[in-house]
Amino acid sequence: MTRRQPVRPRRQVYALDHFLCVHCGNTVPGQAAGTTHRNHCPHCLWSTHLDLVPGDRRSGCRGAMEPIAIWVRPGGEWAIIHRCTRCATLRFNRVAGDDDPDPLEALAHQPLLQPAFPWRAP
Repeated sequence: MTRRQPVRPRRQVYALDHFLCVHCGNTVPGQAAGTTHRNHCPHCLWSTHLDLVPGDRRSGCRGAMEPIAIWVRPGGEWAIIHRCTRCATLRFNRVAGDDDPDPLEALAHQPLLQPAFPWRAP
């Protein structure tokens, strides 16, 4: 008689079909061209502070993340810089293929220097 090996749990993958934007309330598809861990709205570019490491969904903060700037990576790829409105953590996300070009253009033209929280402005 042979003994069965215990079944090891598989690594959990957090793939979303869709989610609601914390800022504008639009339904956001979980998949998009140009990114594997979709976490920002293609309409208003806002995000939610979900990850400690991209895709793990382990952050306890869950604050709304405001898009504050565009960063052009070496090689020419664009990324959105987000700042958490709760803890002021900065993160960057690739621009996805279905992101609305109007808020991207507006973001690229606004000044980078903004206070993290309005009540702490000098």
